[in-house]
Order: sequence, then C-alpha cells, then structure tokens
Amino acid sequence: MNPYITHTSEDQKLMLKAIGVESIEELFECIPDKVLLKEPVQVGQWMSEHEVVEHIEALAERNVKGVSFLGEGSYDHIIPAAVKAITALPSFVTAYTPYQPEISQGVLQGIFEYQSMICSLTGMDVSNASLYDGASAAAEAAALGISNRRKSNEIVVSSTMHPFAISCVETWAKGRGHVVNVVPEKDGQTDLCAVNDVLNPATAIVIVQSPNKYGIIEDYTGLADKVHDAGALLAIEADPLSLALQKSQAEWGADIAIGDTQVFGIPMGFGGPYCGYMAVKQPLMRKIPGRIVGRTVDTHGDTCYVLTLQAREQHIKRERATSNICSNEALMALASAVHLSLLGWNGVREVAEQCYSKSHYLADGLSRIDGISLAYDKPFWCEFSLRFDDPSKLDGLVAKLLEHDVFAGVKLSEMTRDEKDEGILVVAVTEKRTKQQMDFYIETARRFMA
Repeated sequence: MNPYITHTSEDQKLMLKAIGVESIEELFECIPDKVLLKEPVQVGQWMSEHEVVEHIEALAERNVKGVSFLGEGSYDHIIPAAVKAITALPSFVTAYTPYQPEISQGVLQGIFEYQSMICSLTGMDVSNASLYDGASAAAEAAALGISNRRKSNEIVVSSTMHPFAISCVETWAKGRGHVVNVVPEKDGQTDLCAVNDVLNPATAIVIVQSPNKYGIIEDYTGLADKVHDAGALLAIEADPLSLALQKSQAEWGADIAIGDTQVFGIPMGFGGPYCGYMAVKQPLMRKIPGRIVGRTVDTHGDTCYVLTLQAREQHIKRERATSNICSNEALMALASAVHLSLLGWNGVREVAEQCYSKSHYLADGLSRIDGISLAYDKPFWCEFSLRFDDPSKLDGLVAKLLEHDVFAGVKLSEMTRDEKDEGILVVAVTEKRTKQQMDFYIETARRFMA
C-alpha cells in the first residue's frame, strides 16, 4: 500500500550520535518549555499514498471558486494557456538557477528576455533576474539605498504603500538597526510636504507607490528633485501592467523601479509564489541584488548568454554582497516573460485599458447607492476604495455576495489594522470581469443597502 515510512529508532540513534547529542529532548532543550506541546499531536492512523491523495483532493474541493474582485497586490487576470504549456516543460521546471551559465542557455535567454521587458516597461537601464515578491523588492530597495550612501541609516516610506511592503521593510530595518520613517498620507495620497520635512543627511532612500493601497494613481511631480537634492535615492513601486497607461518610474525621475509581476502569467495561488521585479539606472548597476544576464557572441560568432554580474554571496565574498538574496523566482519570471511576449505592447495596453474602463463602470454604479461612496475622489486605474457609512453593512455585503460565490473585495482594515480604514472596501476589476458580473454586484449591493 506504499505507506509513508518514517525514521526507525536505529536511524534516530545514528543521527543523534552524529551531531553529538543523546536524545531528541536534548536536541530541543533550548526551546522554552512554555511553547512546547504538553500532549502529542493526534495525527490519526497512517494512510497509503492513494488515501493521502484522496484526502488532499477532498480538502481542495472545499475551496470556494468564484468571481474575484480581490486585489491589494494579487489580481485575477486572464492567463493564456500557452503560458502554462511552456513553463511546464521539464527543461524549465527542473532548472533551478544557472550556476553554470555556459550550459544554461535556455534559462539564461528566458531571464534576459524578462529583464529586457522589465526595462522597457519601467524605462530603467538595468533589471535583475527577479526577486521573491513585491514586498521583498521594497526591502531590497531599502538595502540598496543604505549601501549607496555612507553613514546613512534612515529609510523614508510612504504610508500609502501596501501594508505588507511597509512591514517587510520595517522587519529588515529592525534586524540591521536602521530607522524607518513612515510619512503620513493626505487625502489618500503621500503627503509630499511631510516627505520633504523628514529628509536629512542620514536619509538613504525614499520609497513610494502608485497605484497605492487605495488604488489611487499618485502624482510625484517634483519629488525626485527634492529627494536627489537631499542626497538620497527615490524608489517607486508600481503594478507593471499599470505602466501601460501611467508614467513609468523613469519618467518620474526615480532611481529604482520595484513591484511584482504577478499580473503577467502568474495565478493568484493563495498569495504565491510571485515574482518581484527590480530595475535601476546605470550608476546603480553593480549594487542591484541578484543576477544580471547579458547577451554576447561566442568564438564562432553565434549569439550566447552569460551571467554578466552576480552580486550575491554565493558568487562573491559575503561582505561584498549587496544582499543575502540567494535565489530568485526564475520560473515565475519566465511565466511573466511568456505572457508579455504573447500580449505584445499593444496587448498590454489593451488589457490595461480594459481594467481601467471596467473598474470605472463598477465604481460609478456602486458609488450611486445610498450608504456607499468612493473613499477618495482621486484618479484610479483598476482598483478603487469604497467607504461604507455603516461598517457593519460592509461585512454584510461581503457575506451576501459570498453566498453567490462572489468575492466582493478586500476589507482594508484587516490588512492595515488601522481604525481609520474601518468601513473601507478595496475593489479590483480586471479584464476578466464581465458586464454581467459587475451588474450582478451592483444590483446585489443596491438591494442589500436598501
């Protein structure tokens, strides 16, 4: 029946002896007693391989499949079938990372194409071979900023950024002894005057986002000049699909472009795995974490690809490494590159325009209902924030729509843990949503709020 065979008592004795301890209890004696279980976990009777598969499938069937208006960093876009067909090829799935670049030409070319597309979208000069996700990309940008300016230890972050990105930066900074100044917002946007007030000789980098956590497209006119005059760097986080319509990071004068390419070829997947992107201007090329793939010709004159720069601790001295990042999301980056290749620039723009027009259709319909209004009268792209006069009505509407397998959106206070966000629902609309689905949302909300 192919049962799972655990370590035998003899196996355990040999392993304990090898590491120099007498028992498993001694191995874990450093763990405080208060966090240890007093009773053994009731795992039930062992199951065969077939029974385990059936059990897992039964659990999976309990997942609710429905119409998603969820957002806040994870979006339900159309993914062409070719993306999965190509990325599922064994030659890509089994390729971990290109340690031997001379024999990893296919993987290296995929990374090169990905990097080229990221540079095209952001307007930057150089892109790395991807990071874990958008939140960790923000932390890597903070690390780059600190390393770029001697004797600096302060990072300025806008409070309108995704709360997970802020948390990731703060966690990294705490471990390194750096200071994070989270500047306040004003009318749903970064308070640029507050940014200017906190800039000082110890400031290494300013990190902002557009579209922000409310879905608002922010205006960063003049911000780069103020940041650069203070001797710091500017990083802007953006949904890469939005760059088909809004200004790119380079057009705002940013030094670093960051974000997540989940919108291109990567399913929502309960939050991951995703793919963080980072691109920089030429002067920061040698400080960017991870790898950079270059294209050249071999001795026969044929095109070939090589790891041009490898600023990571597994390739260079640890003290010289720009980051402790030791891997990337190569397969996810490939999925994004395949999706972008299938869309082309015109396709990317068409998808972005559909997201824009459909989100405004739904926002207009919902904001006309008594008790519901747009939280901020600001420009937005595919995501908008609704404010409910009665926060309990928000919970009721979310539950009502869920009865019909419709995910109404993200309750912002559950992510920010901020009382001021009570009663705010962030709704995302992608090209995948139909008029019938949006009309059902509007009609259900109208009946419920009546």
